[in-house]
Parts: sequence; C-alpha cells; structure tokens
Amino acid sequence: MTSPSIKAVLVLDGNDGTRIHAKYFGKDFSDLEKQHEFEKNLFNKTRSQSARSEAEIVMLDKTISVYRHGMDVGFYVVGSVHENELILAEVLKGLYDSLSAILRHQMEKRVLLENLELVLLAVDELVDGGLILESDSSAIANRVLMHNADPGETNVAELTVSQALESARKQLARSFAA
Repeated sequence: MTSPSIKAVLVLDGNDGTRIHAKYFGKDFSDLEKQHEFEKNLFNKTRSQSARSEAEIVMLDKTISVYRHGMDVGFYVVGSVHENELILAEVLKGLYDSLSAILRHQMEKRVLLENLELVLLAVDELVDGGLILESDSSAIANRVLMHNADPGETNVAELTVSQALESARKQLARSFAA
C-alpha cells in the first residue's frame, strides 16, 4: 500500500481557465505545453458545473480531479485514477477553507492575485513533492499567517510577564519529567 499522492494543485480563472497558480508533481505533466492543455481541458469539462458549496469529482486523461469554485476562480486537486476521491476532497477542503480564512472569505480572482504569496504558501503547507503534509485548514492558515500552529498555546509576544514565567515553569517541569 502506498501513501496518497497528489499530481497537481491548480487555481484557475473561472472565466477563461487561465492559470492563476499551478503546482505539478511527478513526471506526468513535466512539459509546460502538456500542463496548459490539461488545464484547458479540465476547465472546459468543469466550467458549466456549479461546485460552489461542495467539491465535485471529474475524471480526465487518466486522472481524478476534485474541484470547487469560488466567486470567479476554480480550485482543483488532481490525483491518479487509483487515488481515493475522499482523500483528494479532503485536501481540496483544506486548501479552500484555509484560503477562505486567510482571505476573509473573499474568494475572488482579484483578491487571490493581490495575495498570491499567501496562496503559494498555503499550497506549500498543504502538499510537498506530491505528498500530503497537512489538510487541517486552521493549521495551514496559522502557518501561512505565521501564527502559532498549536491552537492550545499562546504566542510568546502576546504573554504578560507572569504568563511568560508560568509558561517557562511548565515547560521546564515537562522537560524534567520526560
């Protein structure tokens, strides 16, 4: 049994299917021309579908693509035909929900382009080399925004002196107990 892998994460313009962001993994789409052709075919196959509230699944060119639309953009996670659709849908949900939180629910092309660096960071936190790193949208959003990824701990800069001393005492006690 192999670990789940992703072939591509795409963000395409919802009007004409042009690339806003694309990250491919593996050798299947090594050529830029193949990538553009795949994106065009994927967009043409999915543009008439309404996938605003939940993910939809489509098969194309020996791949499974799970997608969801924002206001005028489409988000796609692509895997092999042997990949589990539920895992791909969970990865897409992690991407969509984290970007929605980061961009304050303004999932439109203009906002994505103005904050493209945050989109790139979110994809990097989600998938690396085709392997799924994280699918929890709040953890991804916290890492991208450089907040503490552990929701149970407070950022050191936000602590009062007494809270900082208490936190240091607890950490010291944990290190001696281990």
